Amino acid sequence: MTTRRTTPTTTPPAGSTPAPGNTPAAGNTPAATSTVTDATVTDAGPLPAAPDAVSPVLAEVVRSGFVEGRHRGSLVLLAADGGVEFALGDVDVPVFPRSSNKPLQAAAVLRAGAQLTGERLALAAASHSGEAFHLDLVQRMLSESGLTADDLLNPADLPLDRVEAERYLAAGRVRDRVTMNCSGKHAAMLAACVENDWQLGTYLEPSHPLQRLVADVVEEASGERVAAIGTDGCGAPLMAIGLTGLARAFRHFVLAEPGSPERRVADAMRAHPEYVAGTRRTDTWLMREVPGTLSKMGAEAVQAVALADGRALAFKVDDGGPRALGPVLARALRLLGVESPVLARIGRAPLMGGDAEVGEVRTVF
Repeated sequence: MTTRRTTPTTTPPAGSTPAPGNTPAAGNTPAATSTVTDATVTDAGPLPAAPDAVSPVLAEVVRSGFVEGRHRGSLVLLAADGGVEFALGDVDVPVFPRSSNKPLQAAAVLRAGAQLTGERLALAAASHSGEAFHLDLVQRMLSESGLTADDLLNPADLPLDRVEAERYLAAGRVRDRVTMNCSGKHAAMLAACVENDWQLGTYLEPSHPLQRLVADVVEEASGERVAAIGTDGCGAPLMAIGLTGLARAFRHFVLAEPGSPERRVADAMRAHPEYVAGTRRTDTWLMREVPGTLSKMGAEAVQAVALADGRALAFKVDDGGPRALGPVLARALRLLGVESPVLARIGRAPLMGGDAEVGEVRTVF
């Protein structure tokens, strides 16, 4: 187990504001100020090669006392001053943060002049469960922008939450764009386009003015250049950065100047965590039970968290399986010094044999 501590050199200072020219006035198309050039945006080239070293084991799958599987990955913990307190694996190689990028995308929507606050802003950064209150608010957000579900370009899907999906299907309903867990983010992106009279049908193109703003936020908050641009499961551009950069971005959001786009997103998510995830989800539990915490998971087993004082973490489980997420998250939070009963709930990952509990997924770091 390797422990190292460094001092960041590229992290924007807490409470910093974007450089002049990076924040557009409502109704204006921003200048292309991102370091992501036209060539990089339209043709990101090959993805970075996988690291040569094998990632360390983060968690074991133990059934009936027998280790039947292992989850490898990388993890970084930041101290309150932003230095790397602890790291496992290669935490600087670029990864796709998947939905852990959503707070950064929501901040770009605010920079573009979208008038979102409270639950609407939390939903803009959400991977929602598809509960009724999520779907109702997505519909209202679209209506407030003079739009309908037909304007969404994310794919149709069932509710993300299994209980909600079973209820949804039992009611005779079918996959829908509003039901897809990213629909709040897409409704917010469309609201920004309406505010600026930007094209609606191309809002997912990497060269679109809104997506250029997203690149600005990602690079400024993480202190890193975007290493590659791909396409997320919802169709939106996805920007690769290292896990250290991802943790620093979340730290930047919680320490940003009150009233800034980054801080507004962090405050909305923390005030309305049920809109960020759902009533049966880890992000919601953590933000409710540990005051001041900002938490967002992503597909392919990515997680980023920042505490109110600037301590932060990010990790990715290499195989992308979600079953190790809870145990790894709970252990990482304990290493950061968090003490809360919610960690036992988050970290519990039992294995069943018939109707009996016969094992667990447990961390090894």
